[in-house]
Amino acid sequence: MAGYLRPKFLHMGLTAALLGLAPAAALAQVNVGITVSQTGPAAALGIPQKNSVAQLPKELAGQKIEYIVLDDATDPTKAVANARKMITENKIDILIGSSATPATLALVDVAAETKTPFCGMVPTGGVVRPMDEKRKWAFKAPQDDALLADALADHMVANGVKSVGFIGYTDGYGQGWLDEVQKIFPAKGIKITAVERFQRTDTSVTAQGLKIVSTNPDAVLIVASGTVAVMPQKTLREQGFTKTVYQTAGISTMEFVRVGGKDVEGTIFPAGPVIAADLLPDSHPSKKVSLAYIKEYEAINKSPYAGFGAHLYDCGLFMLSGVGAALTKGKPGTPEFRAALRDGIENQKEVAATHGVYSFSPTDHAGLDKRARVLIKVVNGKWTLLP
Repeated sequence: MAGYLRPKFLHMGLTAALLGLAPAAALAQVNVGITVSQTGPAAALGIPQKNSVAQLPKELAGQKIEYIVLDDATDPTKAVANARKMITENKIDILIGSSATPATLALVDVAAETKTPFCGMVPTGGVVRPMDEKRKWAFKAPQDDALLADALADHMVANGVKSVGFIGYTDGYGQGWLDEVQKIFPAKGIKITAVERFQRTDTSVTAQGLKIVSTNPDAVLIVASGTVAVMPQKTLREQGFTKTVYQTAGISTMEFVRVGGKDVEGTIFPAGPVIAADLLPDSHPSKKVSLAYIKEYEAINKSPYAGFGAHLYDCGLFMLSGVGAALTKGKPGTPEFRAALRDGIENQKEVAATHGVYSFSPTDHAGLDKRARVLIKVVNGKWTLLP
């Protein structure tokens, strides 16, 4: 599927060329199951994801598209229960979820067991690697931790940062980032002076902050998400740390800036192009689709968009684009249709979306390159694009 998918997807305008030839008469309804964290610690991610469902197409290739959206409350057990319920009762053809890493990794197993094409919405590489029989059913929309960590390392080197303190979640998101920075940072001459962890539900990281500050690093990397990521940064500032603080794409929401105020000024973080869509050059392949997504999201929801919602949109973009071709192999709700849909997703190339340009293969179900990342700095309460 060469060439870029344009923003018309937002208005259900996928072309026949993209969809493939489909029977004129509707065969059956295509069901998409979505489990996101509308409540719990990851609600700041899950709510914009849930809100983005309204922007997905209602019909493709003569088929009605039905979306079943359930709240997993940031609980892996609930996410798995939701997935099994939708697979059993709703006969879903596609599974999308979830908002936090532990739940998403649990869904990989369910997708493999039931042979259901699955799109994850967390950056953790374990969703799609190592590629094996289990992960052949899994794809993901967010950028890899390694791709984003490499961008931070390059910025650190260019700005004389030679030592970094690390504080991050104890779960898969924090571990995924720690695994990558422990490889990437030392290879670029950056020493990690301290590693501290905390739970998403913790209300204080005073002890961890003091340990990091005591090692006198040139900078600190915080690995957290949403407004929860404000707490460790505020703690560091209160403890007298005035040097650069780096964060991850987990803070890609203006709520982080609003809640953090002066404590988060100067924060530098990597993110997908959609986060700085209006600042991108016109030549960037994600600019038009990102601006269209943002405009429609804000019109529908009467609230600012967040990059997490765009992850769901991108999942819908590439997971649904093979519906027309899959109809030639089987009816929705059948193993044949799901298998053909999976094969079609795996063969997509150069699909321009909000978070980058996706090109999948049998060995790569992440599909993104350096076009999928930008560096952003918080300046005067706003995001600015770094070169």
